Amino acid sequence: MKIAVIGAGAMGGAVASGLCAARCDYKITVSNPSPGPLKPLKEMGIAVTSDNTVAVRDADIVILAVKPWVIESVIAEIRPVLDYSRQTVAAIVAGVPGRQLCEWFLKDSELPQLMIVMPNTAMEVGSSMTFIVPVHADEASVSAVEGIFNNLGISMVIDESRLPAATALASCGIAYAMRYVRASVEGGVELGFKASQAQQIVLETLKGAVALLQRPGSHPESEIDKVTTPGGLTIRGLNEMEHAGFTSSVVRGLKACVK
Repeated sequence: MKIAVIGAGAMGGAVASGLCAARCDYKITVSNPSPGPLKPLKEMGIAVTSDNTVAVRDADIVILAVKPWVIESVIAEIRPVLDYSRQTVAAIVAGVPGRQLCEWFLKDSELPQLMIVMPNTAMEVGSSMTFIVPVHADEASVSAVEGIFNNLGISMVIDESRLPAATALASCGIAYAMRYVRASVEGGVELGFKASQAQQIVLETLKGAVALLQRPGSHPESEIDKVTTPGGLTIRGLNEMEHAGFTSSVVRGLKACVK
């Protein structure tokens, strides 16, 4: 399968480098107007070009990973050379609805196999939570795109109405998780650990929490109950966090992302 990635920024670069690191059997070409971001990809053995039309011409799947304010012009550039009868387009773009993408891609009253894809930056380490929204796509095309992004983590097919919430939980959620880690590390330093030691402790603890919750039938509250003994330290800490608005702050932050 031939994949063209348009854009070598944070998302496009992560797709290409992640697939390369996973040793996937894809022929990948990445295009970008400036050569700087292409250099490390070329060193990995990925084909690169500054011409978007060259990248997409022979591709089976075209992944658009450009900023929302330039995607219209990029689509206008590549639309004449796209073969809608055989090519699938996956657009990694925030805030652009499917109906708008359809308007931009419309050619001779036809559309390509088209979907919106929303991964997060953990693609770089093969741990992205990626959402796939079929806009104008059949099952075979969706399955092909799922296969690509399952090499970079886990993918989930959803309808477009749930995409803002999914973005808040997974894409924005990466930053929220990082902020929790930073806060915990700062607390660990205040409690007497070196920053590097505190970070190691926090990261291993989070890995353990994830592993526990990934077991069938596991639930956060049941796992919390196991470590909150009556009159114990854990429940004191949890109650102090709740008094400071821990849960409500998380919920309000997530809701703020979808306003």
